[in-house]
Amino acid sequence: MNNEIDKIESKPKLSKLLSPSMIALLIMVILVGMGEKMAERFLPLYLMALGGGALSIGILNGMDNLLSALYSFPGGYLSDKIGYKKALVIFNFMAIIGYSVVLLIPTWWGMLIGAVFFISWTAISLPAVMSMVSSIIPKNRRTMGVTLHSLVRRFPMALGPIFGGVLIQFFGITKGVHIAFASAIILAMLAIILELIFISEDPKPMKNSYKLRESIQKIHPSLRNLLISDILIRFAEQIPYAFVVVWAVHLNGITPVQFGILTSIEMATAVLIYIPVAYFADRYSKKPFIVITLGFFTAFPFVLLFSKTFGMLVFAFIIRGLKEFGEPTRKALIMDLAPKDAKAKTFGTYYLIRDVIVSLAAFGGAFLWMLGPSIGPTINFLVAGIFGIIGTLYFTFFGKDLKNLESLENLDEKI
Repeated sequence: MNNEIDKIESKPKLSKLLSPSMIALLIMVILVGMGEKMAERFLPLYLMALGGGALSIGILNGMDNLLSALYSFPGGYLSDKIGYKKALVIFNFMAIIGYSVVLLIPTWWGMLIGAVFFISWTAISLPAVMSMVSSIIPKNRRTMGVTLHSLVRRFPMALGPIFGGVLIQFFGITKGVHIAFASAIILAMLAIILELIFISEDPKPMKNSYKLRESIQKIHPSLRNLLISDILIRFAEQIPYAFVVVWAVHLNGITPVQFGILTSIEMATAVLIYIPVAYFADRYSKKPFIVITLGFFTAFPFVLLFSKTFGMLVFAFIIRGLKEFGEPTRKALIMDLAPKDAKAKTFGTYYLIRDVIVSLAAFGGAFLWMLGPSIGPTINFLVAGIFGIIGTLYFTFFGKDLKNLESLENLDEKI
């Protein structure tokens, strides 16, 4: 009889996933994400149009990683302290300030100042989002809940660059980016209104506070192994990240609209694989799905090196989309391994450590690129791929997973 009840309770219930708060969260992700992604992929071109060179692009990408790291812990701490609802409203206001600075100071250095407020919106808000998902979604459906968020987030990531590419195509790089940022301010304001009305307050604010050092000490050993492999694999991603658009548009003649289409192909590929992967990851070991995802991270820079036509770039961006294969699974594993009373802060601590180190890769990628158009891109992509191979092998041999719900319940006591 008990087994029958367990089976009934383990069945997916759409109502458990799509509560009013969850629906509001997903709509907020679309609104803010659309504003963010219309300009994000074209910011390297914007910096160059305003007189910034390869070094300014490297600074922007390095800032993204470094600020993502520095914002992750306070973002998680604030979410645990005042609740995810209030935290999300504050983070959206920060993005609005950043967009406004770019519009008011139309220079490359004004762009970098504004980026301090908006470029890492995802990083500072993600601990609050994950805490909210962890709070309102049943434990045995957590991967599906994280996947639903990741899936919806891909729609603005797919459509935003197309709209941004059209704006740049018709109005030019500078004016097109400004229109995109003005639109982003309006969408962020709508998201704040939505949050205030529909997202419920966090019922369990944090009672006990501990410092960053204590938060690091509370990281589970299995989570440390995941973190090490994640750092290595993000080197593979971030070394070439900011220069992909330069490689495609400036060096190989791809138009901004075509680049937007490539990004949409990447996102569409990710969307198609999210749900089936989440379905199996919730029922079986998460490790195989994470290993596969690390493999696609590794393959992308190698494939990109030989992608000099639109057709080959389509193939490369399909590979790039497949790297999302186990990303929601990885995030769910982080939440599984985090203490019950500090999910957001542990998530933020993880990203703090990861992105502080990975920011070095972003800066390093710029110096590799500056070796010149003849060898710079080649060395950039090859070095990235080597880091990917090391990260994949590390997690394959040392990465561990939680096998069942009983181990999940006992984990918090051990931590």
